[in-house]
Amino acid sequence: MPIGNGAMGAVIFGGVEQEVLQLNEKTLWEGGPGSKQGYDYGVPPEGDQVVALRKVQKTLAEQGSMTPEAAAELMGRDIKGYGNYQNFGELEIDIAGRGEVSDYRRELDLARGIATVSYRRGGVNYTREYFYSYPDQVLVAHLSADQADAISVNVVLDIPDNRSATFTRKDGLLTVVGALKDNGLIYEGQVVLRAKGAKVSSGNRDNSLAVKNASSVTLLFSAATNYRQQYPDYRGDHPHRRLNQTVTKARAKSLAQLHDAHIQDYQALFGRVSLYIGQAEPELSTPELLAHYGKGDAATDRALEALYFQFGRYLLISSSRAGSLPANLQGVWNHSNTPPWNADYHVNINLQMNYWPALVTNLAETTEPLYDFVDSLVAPGRVSAKKLVGAEGWTLFLNTNIYGFTGVIAWPTAFWQPESAAWLMQHYYEHYLFTGDETFLAERAYPIMKEAARFWLGALVEDQGALVVSPSFSPEHGEFTVAAAMSQQIVTELLRNTRAAAQQLGDQAFALRLEAALAKLDPGLRIGGWGQLQEWREDVDEKDNQHRHVSQLYALHPGRVISPAQTPKLAEAAKVTLNARGDGGTGWSQAWKINFWARLLDGDRAHKVLGEQFKRSTLPNLWDNHPPFQIDGNFGATAGMAEMLLQSHTGHVTLLPALPSAWPEGRVTGLRARGDLTVDIAWQEGALTEAVLLAGRSGNYALLNNGYQIKSSDSGRPLNTRLEDGVLRFALDAGKRYRVTLKEPKPAL
Repeated sequence: MPIGNGAMGAVIFGGVEQEVLQLNEKTLWEGGPGSKQGYDYGVPPEGDQVVALRKVQKTLAEQGSMTPEAAAELMGRDIKGYGNYQNFGELEIDIAGRGEVSDYRRELDLARGIATVSYRRGGVNYTREYFYSYPDQVLVAHLSADQADAISVNVVLDIPDNRSATFTRKDGLLTVVGALKDNGLIYEGQVVLRAKGAKVSSGNRDNSLAVKNASSVTLLFSAATNYRQQYPDYRGDHPHRRLNQTVTKARAKSLAQLHDAHIQDYQALFGRVSLYIGQAEPELSTPELLAHYGKGDAATDRALEALYFQFGRYLLISSSRAGSLPANLQGVWNHSNTPPWNADYHVNINLQMNYWPALVTNLAETTEPLYDFVDSLVAPGRVSAKKLVGAEGWTLFLNTNIYGFTGVIAWPTAFWQPESAAWLMQHYYEHYLFTGDETFLAERAYPIMKEAARFWLGALVEDQGALVVSPSFSPEHGEFTVAAAMSQQIVTELLRNTRAAAQQLGDQAFALRLEAALAKLDPGLRIGGWGQLQEWREDVDEKDNQHRHVSQLYALHPGRVISPAQTPKLAEAAKVTLNARGDGGTGWSQAWKINFWARLLDGDRAHKVLGEQFKRSTLPNLWDNHPPFQIDGNFGATAGMAEMLLQSHTGHVTLLPALPSAWPEGRVTGLRARGDLTVDIAWQEGALTEAVLLAGRSGNYALLNNGYQIKSSDSGRPLNTRLEDGVLRFALDAGKRYRVTLKEPKPAL
């Protein structure tokens, strides 16, 4: 069971005789500057890669396509020193005890962010409680029993052997200091052990502490490195002073103080959203819920769905808080020093998907690490733009690490994705759309969006009278071509969003440059011969292609271009494409399809794909299974469930746009819509009974009309509304609540 505070995480295994806490500190990475393998940020220090790019562009102009292998031979690179996210180590807690074990229970309370292990042994009831505090930046483990002197433990801090490690012990404090052998990154960890009714002693090894016959034991742990998020060196001060201050302050607090600070901080985020979709309190364990899903018990199926929704929000809070790196491919949890895909940041969907639920499920604070991280990529991204593409501005390709890697790799089917930076810019603009924060737009979003747009103004080429991306590659299959749909859609979106921001902020000169480019830009939206939305510029899609990427539907989601009401032909083509691709795929792929079908207003199909994700791509602890564990599917599915209940991407709010028949009654509170609007919704028999709108700022709003009336919650008076093309338009005052109901309630059956 995972716990975390953004910067650090732990996985709790819950053993009786030996508890193991697998530990992570998110900046503990091999590779980068100082790596023994060498490191160049993915960009050759000498030579001109632009020459290779021009050769590929010339081939594409003459032949129309080329194989990924041929493109990679010219433009791809074997990279050195990229590195891996590291396992910090393990805390092994040997627990003395005799007798039969009964009444064992392990649980993770999402409402409190606290994990618990409890059991009875030898006539004694034992309880262990765990949480990772963001305010105090420590892991807290508390072991207690209902009898005095019943707890004897030996705590060992086990550190992997790919680093140096020096241990010291004094007054119940165990410290480890060392450096990674690959790059010299300095790390430090501190373990505090304190006991009630007994003394803490040194254990039988230099990396251990021990307690005998205590009534309770509390363990604190924290860690840090000398990583600094700043190009080009990525090194700061030795972590000891900072870490020692953290641990000393936490050590001075009582368990109750640590507990209360954690609860207050965590619930301030998690408690904003509640979801009821007809679930009953389950009698089955979570693995049993998963195993029984879809076998006829609707109440327990709804219990798993509601749990999974909130688990995604829990994971985001636990793996992405201000002051830390963003959630990576595994959030913050990684037990390996050579994890799959380096447990890095893949930016051709995976990092972006991690943050899909952040704004709509009322967790905007969790996006701060994403913006800090992307901001830090601009400086190396300028080098990549110049040396690899010959353009101004900044760019980013398929994947990156914590050391400013913005170049290309040699993996043929996934190395050339210069649209990744443009995709990340969507998150900045969406943050403005959701919050209405003009300071954020002016000071943070627009400058980086403008520089990303400048890259594309220089990188686009003219072909057949249109501006196109060349070379272009649709992840992660097919040929290298010109103007693949996803490339064109992402770049179009970036230029449109940046134009809107420029106009909002009065940068008319740049807005006009973007306007001129958009007039010539191929938008990447074509309907093919069998009714599909084309993946490539040429109509070469195969009906039996069930590849996990459905990149040509970017404009449907997370883009805001395709919708059944506004672009019905394109929406129908998107359905044809999705039906051909099927409901399978890896975890993140199925999560994306939930969002696709929700945007197409087909709640039953979205719900079906959610069920497929449970059956095919979910581990017993509810982590997403790529395979192996990869956290983006958790986040994508949570976002998809929210998308089924509330949408606001078309310029107006839609209540219950894709409500599945499996959820005939329910309520959700605290979801967020664009325009700084918080929305609560209740429904029965598949129809709205009431929604409550709370505006964060005064202004004009729009709501898709389904026979609604809107009244002030304070006065009960109807709101002045104007009906235009099926949309109700009205003004709301900041801080006031308004009730939306049906003018004529649906008659009872």
